[in-house]
Amino acid sequence: MLDIKQEIEILLLKSGGISMRKLITRMSDLGYDIPKSSTMSVQLRKKRVRFETVQEILDFLGYELVIREKKKN
Repeated sequence: MLDIKQEIEILLLKSGGISMRKLITRMSDLGYDIPKSSTMSVQLRKKRVRFETVQEILDFLGYELVIREKKKN
């Protein structure tokens, strides 16, 4: 399983290869309450990012987080 930083980086590549910095700038310009890129990088690296922030990033990129029960073997 990849961590959230890696997952977001993959989605950024799929979304035209934009950088995290550009993503944060675009989202900030559109009024999203998102941390500065340096703060966001630290939060992602330390795995201490707000759940709502991850949801906003995913929504902005056109994705959604789905929680489902694991398949039982």
